[in-house]
Amino acid sequence: MPAVVLDSYALLAFLRGEPGADQVAGLLEAAAAHDTPVHMTEVNYAEVKYVVMRKDGAAQWAVIARELPAVPIAFHSADRRLSDLAGDFKARFKLSLADAFAAALAKEQKAELVTGDPEFKALAKEIKIHWLG
Repeated sequence: MPAVVLDSYALLAFLRGEPGADQVAGLLEAAAAHDTPVHMTEVNYAEVKYVVMRKDGAAQWAVIARELPAVPIAFHSADRRLSDLAGDFKARFKLSLADAFAAALAKEQKAELVTGDPEFKALAKEIKIHWLG
């Protein structure tokens, strides 16, 4: 299974049953079957947490937080190398900081970024993108 990075959009779609949820579920099932996790930055995790808490409440986040460790996602810290890549993307493209970190992790892992966020269209020549639809 090729390396896959989820951005916040992708994990939120999965968690909230939004468009693209089935595609993300399929990727997670394949990752579990191959014992190969998908990847996400801790920065994107923080974005997912705040969106769920803001839109669905703290109680819903508590449920997700209990279940998330069973999902085959490897979370990556924002170390200096990843931060440098994210800063470069943020400087060159119109991206949120969390999106810049997702793009940086995809580049670092030589992975496909899974998203439905149109902000990433500008990076199509920089990283491989799997568009949710």
